[in-house]
Amino acid sequence: MLKFISRLTLITGVFFLLGLMASCADKKDSEQIDSAQNQTESIAERPLALVIHGGAGTIKRENMTEEMEAAYRAKLQEALDAGYAVLETGGNSVEAVRSAINIMEDSPLFNAGKGAVFNSLGKHELDASIMEGQTLNAGAVAGVTKIKNPIDAAILVKDSTRHVMLSGTGAEEFVSQYGITMVETSYFDTEKRLEQLHRAQGKEKVVLDHSGVLDTTPIDDHKYGTVGCVALDKDGNLAAGTSTGGMTNKKFGRIGDSPIIGAGNYANNLTCGVSCTGTGEFFIRTLAAHEASNLMLYQEKTVDQALEEVIRQIQELGGDGGMIAMDKDGNVAWDFNTAGMYRAYRKSTGEMKIEIYEKTK
Repeated sequence: MLKFISRLTLITGVFFLLGLMASCADKKDSEQIDSAQNQTESIAERPLALVIHGGAGTIKRENMTEEMEAAYRAKLQEALDAGYAVLETGGNSVEAVRSAINIMEDSPLFNAGKGAVFNSLGKHELDASIMEGQTLNAGAVAGVTKIKNPIDAAILVKDSTRHVMLSGTGAEEFVSQYGITMVETSYFDTEKRLEQLHRAQGKEKVVLDHSGVLDTTPIDDHKYGTVGCVALDKDGNLAAGTSTGGMTNKKFGRIGDSPIIGAGNYANNLTCGVSCTGTGEFFIRTLAAHEASNLMLYQEKTVDQALEEVIRQIQELGGDGGMIAMDKDGNVAWDFNTAGMYRAYRKSTGEMKIEIYEKTK
């Protein structure tokens, strides 16, 4: 009888333990399901946002025809939609930046790609860069003459080399091996840019220095059409890209801020993504894009306050231009000290804006 009771107790205990284990397993599965659901909801709630610029300079209403303004607005809208479509369909921020910038590089309206300005020798030298906010990985090309879309080349440098920047013929030889579209240099020729070069060279003043040697000092025509984009994707990752043809009548071999990480371009998930346009030498001297990030990281400034401070620094040095930025939460900012800047943004909240002229509150 005692043996029977002992066996019964043992069997009962086994079933109790099995039941307890099953209950714990069910609870764990339930917690995992809840966690997955919460994670999915969290991802779904993350903001998507994209901001672009098409250059800053002497952009005034009185100098713009209705047709010209409509053309710029349409192209900014096209670039905005192309980049945002990547984000909306689950693509990453780098690809969104590429898509938006490609549209502007393929348009003669902007000083990047097809619309690149001429240097002092009547040639084209293009620069571009890209940076990821999650890894701080970056890529850039400088002084290239045959790459149709320099931003594509910059992304390839980021993804396929241990380097950050490649320049000139070395960059062209490298990227041509990977299917990057190459063109004849005449592809970048446009009548509008040639006229700008002639006007700039016509304004040059020639003086004799103390040794009797002619000194040619170019006078800028203040038409900066550099393009840029900052994007925030579903994973909360920022990316920033910038592409340019440089400055009209620039000395051949001159490299501005656009391909220099920290000067004309920067992205860090801890703070913001930034793309700059303007007189590149001043953005290099102030490390403008990185300075904006540092102001947010170490002084806890908002993205608006950071840009305002950097533009102030640049203006005090005698420089001009503009910046776009976006923080890790999708808050968009832009600032400039010129008459205007081509700029636009779109957010998952449904908010969208395209502006050209002076800043509005």
